[in-house]
Amino acid sequence: MSDLAQRFALAQARIKPVSVATDVMLALYALYKQSTAGDVSGDRPGMLDVRGRAKYDAWAKHKGLGKDAAMEQYIALVGAHAK
Repeated sequence: MSDLAQRFALAQARIKPVSVATDVMLALYALYKQSTAGDVSGDRPGMLDVRGRAKYDAWAKHKGLGKDAAMEQYIALVGAHAK
């Protein structure tokens, strides 16, 4: 496992017990998905699926961001919110 992958895994474990604001949680979700699955795919959820739509939109903002860059941003965001 590369150093970046190890730091990414540690950041995931570090943020799980921490309570963060909804916007931070959405950003973490989006960066995690971009790191592990790449660009968002599929149709945008409908108006009645508020949660699914928010998650989709957050992920879509990172379209084109590379896997390593997404991991680095995820690690930095965890570092800023998990003390």
